[in-house]
Amino acid sequence: MTQPILVTKDMPFCPGCGHGVAVKNLAKALEEAGFRPLDVIIVSDIGCAGLVDPILATHTIHGLHGRAPALALGVSLGLSNPGKKVVAIQGDGGATIGLQHLLEAARRNVDMVLIVLNNLLYGMTGGQMSGLSTQAFKAEKHVDDDTPPFDIVRLAHEAGAAGSARISAPGEFKAYFQEALATPGFSLIEVACLCPSHGVKKLKELAEVIPGDLKLSRQRPPARASYRDTGPLFEKGGPLPAPYSSCIRERLGIVIAGSAGGGVQSVARLVANAGIRSGLHATMKGEYPITVGTGFSLAEVILSRNRIHYTGLEAPDVIVAVTEDGMAKARSRVKPNTALVLDSALRDAAFPDALYGNFHKEAGKQGAALAAAASWLIREGLLEREALLEAARGHQHGEALMEVIEKAAGMVRGLPV
Repeated sequence: MTQPILVTKDMPFCPGCGHGVAVKNLAKALEEAGFRPLDVIIVSDIGCAGLVDPILATHTIHGLHGRAPALALGVSLGLSNPGKKVVAIQGDGGATIGLQHLLEAARRNVDMVLIVLNNLLYGMTGGQMSGLSTQAFKAEKHVDDDTPPFDIVRLAHEAGAAGSARISAPGEFKAYFQEALATPGFSLIEVACLCPSHGVKKLKELAEVIPGDLKLSRQRPPARASYRDTGPLFEKGGPLPAPYSSCIRERLGIVIAGSAGGGVQSVARLVANAGIRSGLHATMKGEYPITVGTGFSLAEVILSRNRIHYTGLEAPDVIVAVTEDGMAKARSRVKPNTALVLDSALRDAAFPDALYGNFHKEAGKQGAALAAAASWLIREGLLEREALLEAARGHQHGEALMEVIEKAAGMVRGLPV
């Protein structure tokens, strides 16, 4: 028996919302097509449509508003596995905000399904009109705007989709989803949905304000084979040479925290590259506010002897923090066994066992994070100084980074044992 795709019968949507009906039918379509939960990758969007993540037993990715098709396109190209299925779900707001991503996925005709849950408005932010709001719906809502809506079904078709359709009858949802899942290439299904909170509350009324159902098909093969080329590095070259060594036995999780302009993301990439040069598997990801140029900057690095299947870092082994902004963001991540490497200006009675150093004084604003991370890694014997220098050498500011690493190596002698 096929494992269930849905993990709950309770939908996270408002009572009567058409999104719940669509998601239930999608789950049935996937199950009846023989897909197991981990054969499916669901990419969701911002908005009401993005509430699907926790109710599905599949792999899930939650993207920025309008970017679900772009993320799904990348996943599909990277998989190259006919036994897996990539499905993107977004609302009408996301579809128009990210229209170029939608059209690019259709043009590439990658093997994926995009479901647009169109309730004719922005439901999560109060019912504003979207690029798919029809003239009839605007008139009902007394909106004075004569700009016609996009017809994304026709747009996807003209861009090169293998199949595209608009449906409004809930009894037909599953059949259309099944056809899309079985179609090689890109398929778009626009689902007309009720929004009991801000929009149309009855199917009869919905039929009066949306265009009629539509089905367009090119039925051409996907473009994956001619587009996808990973090159010899990953498919034939094998592991990269590892001229350096590390005493990391299993896995090391590092959080590096500072302020914008302090090179935190560059330090994390450098440490990850040094780990790779030391025969380790490595991942790196960054976090910073939308303003980018102000506020905190935080990065996570995992170095491991074994393949890294999950990049989450809930309990870091060490937190390196050099500014108030960074420490404020990283403080909640401190666990009982987390080592702390902090700039002396952050001295705190709550952390008497932290390793404090004059990293800002010795290396300046842009070098403090690197000095702190490098001095601790070298002090603990986790990465060789030469591995860090080699990783820095290829950077556009390589000479400056190498100078900081050399300072960090000298600082090791002055740090508490």
